[in-house]
Amino acid sequence: MPIYEFRCDHCQHVFELLAVQSDDLVSVVCPACQSPEISRVLSRVNIGSSSGGGKALPKVSERSCASGTCSTIDIPGPSR
Repeated sequence: MPIYEFRCDHCQHVFELLAVQSDDLVSVVCPACQSPEISRVLSRVNIGSSSGGGKALPKVSERSCASGTCSTIDIPGPSR
């Protein structure tokens, strides 16, 4: 059962909805102002580690490249 994140186009309130069936997404309204004018938001992903130690965080490296500055994100986890 996916959890969808929405932003109200009227009042900018951000909220989540657990959609049990696809029909649940048809009648979504903002819980703050009851407006039906909403947009789906790209949700953040929770990345964790079960190593028992501190939380592993992604490492961001920046370097110069032909188009300006390029970034590489090294996400912790098992290697392929």
